[in-house]
Amino acid sequence: MSLYPRLVGFVRPHSTTILVAVAAAAIYAVLDATTYVLLIPFVDALFVSGGAPLASSDNGVQRLLDATVYTWVDLTGDPLVAIGRIIVLILSVFLVKNLFAFARVYLLARAEQGVNRDLRDEVYDHLLDLDLAFFGRTRTGQIVSRLTTEIEQFRMLVTREVSRLVSAVFEFLGALAFMLLISWKLTLAAFVVIPVAMGIWGPLVNVLRRRDRRVLQLGGEVNAHIVETLAGVRLVKSSSAEGRERARFHGLTADYFRQFMRAEVARSMAAPMTEMLAAAGTGVILWYGARLVVGADITGAQFVGFLGLSLKLYAPVKNVAKFPAMAQPGLVAAERVFEFLDAKAEITDRPDAGPVEGFDRDIVYDRVTFAYRDGEPVLEDVSFTVPRGSVVALVGPSGAGKSTVVDLLSRFFDVTDGSVSIDGRDVRDLRVTELRSLMGIVSQETVLFHDSVRANIAYGRPDASVEQVEAAARAANAHEFVERMEDGYDTLVGERGVELSGGQRQRIAIARAILRDPPILVFDEATSALDTESERLIQDAIERLLEGRTVFVVAHRLSTVQRADQILVLEGGRIVEQGDHQTLLAQSGRYKRLHDLQFEAAAPITQT
Repeated sequence: MSLYPRLVGFVRPHSTTILVAVAAAAIYAVLDATTYVLLIPFVDALFVSGGAPLASSDNGVQRLLDATVYTWVDLTGDPLVAIGRIIVLILSVFLVKNLFAFARVYLLARAEQGVNRDLRDEVYDHLLDLDLAFFGRTRTGQIVSRLTTEIEQFRMLVTREVSRLVSAVFEFLGALAFMLLISWKLTLAAFVVIPVAMGIWGPLVNVLRRRDRRVLQLGGEVNAHIVETLAGVRLVKSSSAEGRERARFHGLTADYFRQFMRAEVARSMAAPMTEMLAAAGTGVILWYGARLVVGADITGAQFVGFLGLSLKLYAPVKNVAKFPAMAQPGLVAAERVFEFLDAKAEITDRPDAGPVEGFDRDIVYDRVTFAYRDGEPVLEDVSFTVPRGSVVALVGPSGAGKSTVVDLLSRFFDVTDGSVSIDGRDVRDLRVTELRSLMGIVSQETVLFHDSVRANIAYGRPDASVEQVEAAARAANAHEFVERMEDGYDTLVGERGVELSGGQRQRIAIARAILRDPPILVFDEATSALDTESERLIQDAIERLLEGRTVFVVAHRLSTVQRADQILVLEGGRIVEQGDHQTLLAQSGRYKRLHDLQFEAAAPITQT
């Protein structure tokens, strides 16, 4: 779908508000033009003494004024009384006009904020539906930029540029109508320069679109760099890399500045060019209007009113002429936001996907092959069976495909070939949400939100009672340290759990898994980054958690997998050995070499 119908699609739910705002803008424009028309009786009252005959010109405006203003304002009497009445009339028009101006601005702001909210909600909802592959290839800063900076640019298009365009159209039409009523000849003269003003921006629009897209792209890169630096600030400081990061960031902001100014140079040409055209048009009106007054086609008072209207006319003409260029940042931002909305989720429910009817027998990987990119398989011909209630461990060097194996079970990715099934049903034939409800995952990089300890434990079960949360924390060996905190379970853990140690974060994650009570558990390097004491407490909690559940353990430390019912040794995306701890040691193969390397490295060095 093209850009403009999609933009209209987001605006349509707020069409009633917008139509009322448009009506207010139309009334405002008529009243605004009326204030200039009221200069005609004012000038007549100012320069005509009481009782003196008025110069007359038979045109639409004169007849309109004769039927309205001149019936109330007696110009044949005291001129000061007449002027006072006209001033009261002008002030009254200004008062009503500004009431409609308020309504127009308020209603358009309400509509644009509604559009902004709807678009941001839809982008966020869609992002949550996208696969992990999308987030793997898209920088976080670019995603944040779409949700913030670029949606804000879109908002500015709706509220500032479109509302300015709508107002300009009505102001133009209001002024034009009265100008035609005064003198159609003088109106044609005023339009000599308007086509030039409208066409002056044509060649710049494509240039601005390209430059604005580059500006937004660089803005996303700046955001991405900030996010990455803040996420890795500990590494930056420990590596004494502040200078290098400053240089990279300054380079990005310098590029952004240069590109922004390139776009702004073209955009800034609007004001002086249009101003010069307006001045030229005013010169034409002054010359030709004077000839019409001398020739008695219009009166001097009518010419003053026309001149005011013509000066009012050029502001909306300038806004209309500038609109294609001024709208470019918002249009480019909308294009980039819609790129995210067009990203397709590869992991979705099939049309005939069925419910999960429990987990009773086993999990089977049947000749599974998987590749993140074509021609680069991460797993090849992987087959094994995990009976319900058993513990399977995945070991091997980094990059062997261990984490990918469990990701396929959760359908974070889909197999390239082969199948993964639960109780004989391919996981691709199950509803994704129900499939994942069977699983609890505790990973090395514990995810905690900037919320209370209680809320983080109950994240998978927000309806859990206080007693259930505390029971899960006790089982995870977390209750004791939580109770020592200043606010106990109501303590905020900070962004990503920064207020807690690694072991504490991990125990809260285990408490979360315990509370959710899933039949399948995945421990992905859950203790690899912990000290010995924290590892002991977590291993104790894990032992309680394993009872009656099917467990996948991904580990580098072989000390954590020795009691597994089945150990799979992966290398190069293939299972090279399979068996329990004692069986694999007896085979004197890859597992034994890994075991010997780790335990020899851990053995104390003795001196002779």
